[in-house]
Amino acid sequence: MIPEAILVAILVIVFIADFATAGRDRRSWLNPLVCVLMAALTVVCVLPHEPVTAFGEMYVTSQAVNVMKAILAGGSLVVCIMSRQWITGDRNCRQEAEFYMLVVSTLLGMFIMMSSGHFLMFYLGLEMASIPMACLVAFDRYRNNSAEGAAKYILTASFSSGVMLFGLSFLYANCGTLYFSDMPETLKATPLVVTGLAFFFSGLGFKISLVPFHFWTADTYEGAPTVVTGYLSVVSKGAAAFTLMTILFKVFPALSDQWHYLLYVVIVLSITVANLFAIRQKDLKRFMAFSSISQAGYIMLALVGEPVLGSAALSFYVLVYVAANLAVFAVISVVEQNNGGTTNMDAYNGFYTTNPKLSFLMTLALFSLAGIPPFAGMFSKFFVFMAAVSGHTFDNTMGVLAYIVMFVALVNTVVSLYYYLLIVKAMYIKKTDSPLPTFRSDVNTRLALALCTLGILAFGVVSCIYQWIYSAAL
Repeated sequence: MIPEAILVAILVIVFIADFATAGRDRRSWLNPLVCVLMAALTVVCVLPHEPVTAFGEMYVTSQAVNVMKAILAGGSLVVCIMSRQWITGDRNCRQEAEFYMLVVSTLLGMFIMMSSGHFLMFYLGLEMASIPMACLVAFDRYRNNSAEGAAKYILTASFSSGVMLFGLSFLYANCGTLYFSDMPETLKATPLVVTGLAFFFSGLGFKISLVPFHFWTADTYEGAPTVVTGYLSVVSKGAAAFTLMTILFKVFPALSDQWHYLLYVVIVLSITVANLFAIRQKDLKRFMAFSSISQAGYIMLALVGEPVLGSAALSFYVLVYVAANLAVFAVISVVEQNNGGTTNMDAYNGFYTTNPKLSFLMTLALFSLAGIPPFAGMFSKFFVFMAAVSGHTFDNTMGVLAYIVMFVALVNTVVSLYYYLLIVKAMYIKKTDSPLPTFRSDVNTRLALALCTLGILAFGVVSCIYQWIYSAAL
């Protein structure tokens, strides 16, 4: 449990540092300290580890889990880097340490959730990630939208947790155990078990923002601070998607037909509905909310194929998605801070004429999200599509449905390209008499953008990265 132990150590260090320097308005060393510690955590997660268990096999880890932990730790590191300019503002400087502690607390819950071998451990990790996340959404106490978004998030999270626990009680009634390794022997496609599976899936569907469990997403993303929105859209979503994949493959192989049908419906709805609603958005954060719902549908494609390819494709997709999405939110954040807090898409009209570098980096990130070659997003979508059809043929209904779902996803890729190009059109083509002023972003934002851009350009063409993820999934 080295990654979890490091996160606990970071919590203690930040708490003591905050307590020891109480009363000081500016602590310029706190952000670099947290970033160094998070970088150390990322390196530790990247290092190879032997599969181990703890707490009577309630905690189970593997190389594939450690790879996902490294991806999420790297994403959290980028969030901490890009948060400095916002968090040290006049209104928020006294809560800087609390922000980092909340981020680390949610990450600790996600790590426990992904390494769980027992539904009780899974649920504890889920709640440990959810409750501090609501605090992060409501972190900007000077904005009513922030409190509204947090209220919608915590109420929906509470309801989804209740539904999930109700489903787990059905599974426990059938199996008499909550250990992942013991449940497949007794699980059969009875009405009780299928109902329990549907309720469990609904609970995690909320975390991943899948349709029809997505209604909280746009309001929460719009109300939360932009840095928190970026963290919520990539790190939380990636952890929940990986956990859902692990549990479906480990616990419910006997019910694969049932959850495959469920996934097909959810994937088609998520991609299609989110794309149609994204076209209508004028606020950039709400736009990215529906974009993230669509991306979640593409991530779920990895679950309908062969387990090893699916695990590798999902992890690689999350890695690329972290780089591209955080780059977009870094630009949104720095523009928001230099333009009176606006996130309206019309504010980006003529953005290229005053800030060509930021416009160019934003374009690269949007092209990667759309899956345009040669950026990493194209390779991640290719691997997901390849995983979705692996093991399927036209000889049976399930195989035909898999190809139909993949075709719908491909068609929706064209739609997503259209609405991503709306932002590019606003920056490069639309004219305005009052474009955004020319400004220079802070050092931390430039560093975060550099890391994300490097990932967008390198992850797709440097083959050893996918090979590392695939080898861990074997």
